[in-house]
Amino acid sequence: MMDALRPGCHQRHLLRRRDNPLFAEELRRVDEAALAQARQRDADEREAFMQRFHALLEEAAALQANEESERLLDLKARLDQAYTLLASLGGETAPLKQGLRRLTDAIVSSIQRAAAGDHLAAEELAQERLAREQHYHLMEQPLAADLMRPDTPITPGELAATLLSSPPEELEAALWLFGPKELAPLCREARALLAAAGSGPAHANLQLMEAQLPPG
Repeated sequence: MMDALRPGCHQRHLLRRRDNPLFAEELRRVDEAALAQARQRDADEREAFMQRFHALLEEAAALQANEESERLLDLKARLDQAYTLLASLGGETAPLKQGLRRLTDAIVSSIQRAAAGDHLAAEELAQERLAREQHYHLMEQPLAADLMRPDTPITPGELAATLLSSPPEELEAALWLFGPKELAPLCREARALLAAAGSGPAHANLQLMEAQLPPG
C-alpha cells in the first residue's frame, strides 16, 4: 500500500509543478486525474521493484563461497542501481534500503576476501566505500533521488524551476550532482524565471545555486 505521506517521484514532480508560477503555464495545470495517474504509475513501479528486490535476494543467497569476482562486481552494480531507484519510490522505503545496504556490504566483504593481499584493490575498495556512503546520504533527499533516475520525470526544461522550488536541504543535496559548466546556465535560466515570475522566496535558492559557481 502506497504511503500517502510519501508520494513517489511521478506524483512528487506533479506536486512541484502544480500552481507554481516558476513553471510554464501549461505545466502548472495539474488536475486530480493527472495526480491519480501518477499515483498509479508510482504504485506500479513499487510493485515491479519488489519483484526485482526479491530476485536480487535469491541471487545473492545462491552465491558460492568461492564465487568469481566478476559475478560479485556485477551483482554489486545492480544492487547500487536498485538502491538509486528505491530512493525515488513512494511509501515506506527505510527497511528496503537497510536490506540493500546489508546485502551490498556482504558482497563487498566477499570481494575484499577475493582481493586479499592486493593493496591497490584494497585502496580502490576503500575509496568506493566512501563514495557509496556519500551516495546513500544524497539519496535521502527526494530531489537528488529523482534526478539520479535514468528516466527522471524532471525534464531539462523544468530543471531550473524545480531547483528554485525545492526545500533548501533538497537543493543543497541536488547541487552535488552538477558541475560548474552545467550549473552556470541553470543559474542564468533561474534568474530569468525569477524576474518573470516575481517569486520572492525562491531568491534564496538562487543564491545557494550561485554560491556553488567558481569566482569570476
